[in-house]
Amino acid sequence: MIYLKTDEEIELMRISNQLVAKTLGEVAKAVRPGVSTLELDKIAEAFIRDNGGTPAFLNYQGFPNTLCTSVNEQVVHGIPNNQPLQEGDIVSVDCGVLLNEFYGDSAYTFPIGEVAPEVKALLEATKESLYKGIEQAIENNRLGDIGHAIQNYTEERGYTVVREMVGHGIGKDLHEAPEVANYGRKGNGTKLKSGMVIAIEPMINLGKRQIVQEDDGWTIRTIDKKVSAHYEHTVAVRKGKADILSSFKFVEEVLHLQSEK
Repeated sequence: MIYLKTDEEIELMRISNQLVAKTLGEVAKAVRPGVSTLELDKIAEAFIRDNGGTPAFLNYQGFPNTLCTSVNEQVVHGIPNNQPLQEGDIVSVDCGVLLNEFYGDSAYTFPIGEVAPEVKALLEATKESLYKGIEQAIENNRLGDIGHAIQNYTEERGYTVVREMVGHGIGKDLHEAPEVANYGRKGNGTKLKSGMVIAIEPMINLGKRQIVQEDDGWTIRTIDKKVSAHYEHTVAVRKGKADILSSFKFVEEVLHLQSEK
């Protein structure tokens, strides 16, 4: 069952997604070589609670933390730990919030210091593919149009698309119908209607597309241990142009200021 949201509900979802965006901005201020993902997790949890929200992932189906932090070859669902991040690493930080009875969900992959040129290119292509997908999230298009746009953009550049992990509907539940794959055929799949709210989240690999789950029961990594990038926005389907409810503005303001230092 796909739940269409009213305009009022979408505005409540914008508020929860903006808290996610600001939380990722707080994380961005702390991301650097030597910091641990557990430290980032504590910053995020405190900020969410200080702003009246509840961490969406904490205890969700038993997940132990506020953030999913996936380093290098880890694709998604990495568990924060005490290991310091190293110069040249990348870390996907996925954050969810419950506020006003509605969920927000967004992810950003951070470079740690200077990363290899091919890794930087992967990050840029993955983020751009997210926006290519979002361009297709309009009324009367189909889910396959979103997946095709992401797949086409990234595969043309020599990258591979993770198939098993997908985006999702979102609202009063963190994961609602429909599933939003990052691959697909134009004109295929569920027809998009105004009021649908979906989380679009390309997971794109530098090497092979196959993945495995680690022994912790959560962490997904690439089978060949080559790096993977992950970006996510929560988006409301509209006529003519999708409405992005989350934002990378706060992250990118911080990263821009840091790069100017």
